Amino acid sequence: MVSIKDDFRVAAIQTVSSTQLAQNLDQASLLIQQAVDGGAQLIVLPEYFCLMGNKDRDKLAIRETLGHGPIQEFLCAQALLHGIWLVGGTLPLDCGEPDRIYNTTLVYDPSGLRIARYDKIHLFGYKKGAESYDESVSIRPGENSPQTFTAPCGSVGLSICYDLRFPEFFRALGQVNLMVVPAAFTYTTGSAHWDVLLRARAIENQCYVLAAAQGGKHENGRRTWGHSVLIDPWGDVVDSIAEGSGIAMGDINLQHLHDVRESLPALKHRTM
Repeated sequence: MVSIKDDFRVAAIQTVSSTQLAQNLDQASLLIQQAVDGGAQLIVLPEYFCLMGNKDRDKLAIRETLGHGPIQEFLCAQALLHGIWLVGGTLPLDCGEPDRIYNTTLVYDPSGLRIARYDKIHLFGYKKGAESYDESVSIRPGENSPQTFTAPCGSVGLSICYDLRFPEFFRALGQVNLMVVPAAFTYTTGSAHWDVLLRARAIENQCYVLAAAQGGKHENGRRTWGHSVLIDPWGDVVDSIAEGSGIAMGDINLQHLHDVRESLPALKHRTM
């Protein structure tokens, strides 16, 4: 049974991940420690925190089976060491195909127990001029329904990056107090749409949104937008970071959440 707290500190970690797994885990470990030192009790890592390869298929080389592998061992150990709720960004999990993986978020509780899994269902594709991305080349879309778990701030909904563009996905999570978004938005799409999409999801669902992003120029030449952020149910930014590695941190205040929903009961007014 999870005890609910009126004020619960959360943190989004921002990285500029490299092509080296060990280096990326070391970076994540240092930032997790800093977030814990700042009082964070729930921490979210970004999408691809463990690897930003030179090629799309580089992630296949570090794929893991569920319950086994150094990335999962790292996440479990960090949650247990610090006694935190850890949303492990994303990692490549075996999907039964030789040339593709699931892009998966795993969640660990303070005892190091894995309590939730979400395989990304919306795969990013973009092409304009010389800039082109197609996640379906190396990723198989997940087949799971929207996933939630319960933490001391109440119900938490899971999403990954490109999901952000599909408001019906977030509605399907039901009424949650917090939505988390591990991401690696490109500089092009992030500079145009990141902030407005995140604020929209917070406002229309009247909940906190915590987005942990990749943020900077990577070895593979890709530039990610960053701007990891915590947004409150009114759409106001609680804390954010621009580019580079770092942390966005703040409190989930359940009284504020209640007040927003009571003063503007949009969720109760829904007819569809």
